[in-house]
Amino acid sequence: MTDTTTVVPAEWAPQAAIWTAWPADASEWNDDLAAPRRDVAALVKVLAESNAVRLLVNGEEAASTALAAVGTEVELVSAKYGDIWLRDTGPIFAHAGNDRVALRFQTNSWGGKYDLPDDLTVGDTVAEMAGTPIRRFDFVLEGGAVDHDGEGTVLATKQTLLNPNRNGWTAEQAEAALRDAFGTKKLIWVDEGLIGDHTDGHIDNIARFVAPGRVVCQAAAGPDDPNATILDAIAARLSEATDAAGRKLDVIRIPGVGLYRNALGEVSPASHMNFIIANGVVVVPVYGTPTQDAALKALQAVFPDRKVVGVSSRGLLGCGEAGGGSFHCITQQEPL
Repeated sequence: MTDTTTVVPAEWAPQAAIWTAWPADASEWNDDLAAPRRDVAALVKVLAESNAVRLLVNGEEAASTALAAVGTEVELVSAKYGDIWLRDTGPIFAHAGNDRVALRFQTNSWGGKYDLPDDLTVGDTVAEMAGTPIRRFDFVLEGGAVDHDGEGTVLATKQTLLNPNRNGWTAEQAEAALRDAFGTKKLIWVDEGLIGDHTDGHIDNIARFVAPGRVVCQAAAGPDDPNATILDAIAARLSEATDAAGRKLDVIRIPGVGLYRNALGEVSPASHMNFIIANGVVVVPVYGTPTQDAALKALQAVFPDRKVVGVSSRGLLGCGEAGGGSFHCITQQEPL
């Protein structure tokens, strides 16, 4: 009998490629594409040292500016997309027995906030370009809302998955849906994400698996950290949790970003947790804050076999309605 159990490989598993996208719609970036493009270019140059990077470009101007910024070490792929948040609009690649499959979910613009038509189709485009058959689901789910350990344990926040602006689920309905989609054996709930998060508290901005039975989250950076209570609650919840194998989680706290205000003076959801784990490297968003060197040092200890690199993500974080995310939000790994 053929085993067709769906498994989403852990992010630290070997990867065939990393998909991301070039900022192309100025109206989504306060008419300033230069700042997010600097961050994306810096990111893909680091990734390209040890990874195949496939950078989507939307239109001739995007293609020419991307080529000028990143050169030929990155594969440029022409595609239509609304904005660059491929973690949420792209497919989630998984294994079904010995085959690969691209899991596709419904997209409702993060609860109706940012309606961009090509966001509905870019996930199919990426799956087709990767030559991976699509498996569709009829509920709303963004990739940044779930974090996988590769062994059947998933992290998620109630703030996102149980939000009335997504599916109107109860916890039991959410758990059943994720069992169907991912073969989830254990769903570990965290209550809420960071203040000001456009995504309604995506897990990839607050807590991440870094090995089976091991998670990383943040500690308050100082007495003025607006997320101090939230960060302590996240760590406390994870510390009392067990995974699908029955292991009590090993919880590692690294220094958080702390109080970070954007150009409009708004408290922004800046986080070092929005890192990318790739072949040979972990790319960590940094913001020029006092704790960033300590955070990078702590993460290097967590990933002794990979190079940990801090790259500025201030342009991607943006301000107002523009931006709001970072490197994990704009990428999607394609496992081997």
